[in-house]
Amino acid sequence: MSNLAGRTIKLFLVDGVPDGMRTAEIMSWTGHVLFAPRASVAALLARPEVKKTGAYLLIGPDPQDADQTMVYVGEGDNVGLRISSHNKDADKEFWEHVCVITSKDLNLTKAHARYLESRLIKIIDREGRASLANKSDPDFDLLPESDLADMDDFVARLQILLPVLGADFVRPTPQVRHSKAVKPTITPLSEGGIDGVQVQKADAGTHPEFRMSAGGLAARAVEVDGQMIILAGSDARSEEAPSLASNVRAYREQLRRAGKLRPAEGTGNLRFNEDVAFTSPSAAAQAVMGTSRNGRTDWINTATNETYAVWQDHQVEKVEAPGGEGTHEQRQ
Repeated sequence: MSNLAGRTIKLFLVDGVPDGMRTAEIMSWTGHVLFAPRASVAALLARPEVKKTGAYLLIGPDPQDADQTMVYVGEGDNVGLRISSHNKDADKEFWEHVCVITSKDLNLTKAHARYLESRLIKIIDREGRASLANKSDPDFDLLPESDLADMDDFVARLQILLPVLGADFVRPTPQVRHSKAVKPTITPLSEGGIDGVQVQKADAGTHPEFRMSAGGLAARAVEVDGQMIILAGSDARSEEAPSLASNVRAYREQLRRAGKLRPAEGTGNLRFNEDVAFTSPSAAAQAVMGTSRNGRTDWINTATNETYAVWQDHQVEKVEAPGGEGTHEQRQ
């Protein structure tokens, strides 16, 4: 776990059902998010939030690959008018959900919305978890220095909030500082900006390192806040077996398009060109081997030489032991 402060997120089910229209806020934050299925677009356009200045995301399956998510990022003085226009646009039939990002006060201007649009496009492109329907990146940073700092904080909070609604494509990959002499250092997002300033040592008790070697492949990874981060320089098999999970297959393809997974010269395999985050040890192992794998037994803890499963069992035993950090007495 990171040392970042906890967050209280307030979700409201507008329709009273989990897959209907939802509003989302972070306590003590001026931002406001409205998330809805396309089937509810008429009800969404009737709400006062969408008549404000803000940004929006159109989200759906990629027409070229149904297992891949596609996102269109836009902004407007009146977001509702833009969404209404897109609802009639035959070139944007892909979207099934819409996410409207506004502010609870009136301080979000057209310039702020343009900056927000530009930052979100860059983040989605950088993280590589979804394809972009935008044909260009409207690069925009013409804001006063103080406004830039405020908007970077706004974006950082969105990267916490949107994954809770299922928009995982903006979730930041923790930055791992590589060193052969010391264990990796993790730089997670900080409250003050999207590039991260807090530093945490990846020791065996917080961010353990794991390795995997099979079939001539060698890969390294660290686990950070529930994500398995395959480190740059790790190998991956180029061939994909029919048993490979469709979501992992689609992610590998997206990584290749983004240049994060490239052919390794002279080996016939692929190589991770950047650190890449996966949702579980098994998803990470499948991405390396190109076939169905159990990451809990494939990944070996570098420090203890235990499988991931055995290592995790030992962490649970420490908590359950008398006087352990998770005992009833400790929690009182």
